[in-house]
Amino acid sequence: MEFEEVKRAVKKFTEDRNWDQFHTPDNLAKSIAIEAGELLECFQWSPEYDEQAVKEELADVMNYCIQLADKLDISIEDAIIEKIHKNELKYPVDKSYGSSKKYTDL
Repeated sequence: MEFEEVKRAVKKFTEDRNWDQFHTPDNLAKSIAIEAGELLECFQWSPEYDEQAVKEELADVMNYCIQLADKLDISIEDAIIEKIHKNELKYPVDKSYGSSKKYTDL
């Protein structure tokens, strides 16, 4: 399935339930953080995890991200590429290869 189809499916799911009225940018941002916490909970206390639970929580995070981007008229694809380019400048390969240091410490 193409990403555009995924975005349409997320939008349709919300529209079919008349939930867009609740999906303000601040509520969507809160929901992303809440779902990210639930994703993190899948790894709490152990590196072992339930793959299905991780998939579901990751999907919840992504669904809210798609909705927030749509609400703010942000192209997810463009935003990701722009951020990669920005990070390429902050983390040049010759200084950051194999290192977990923050760019200010390189």
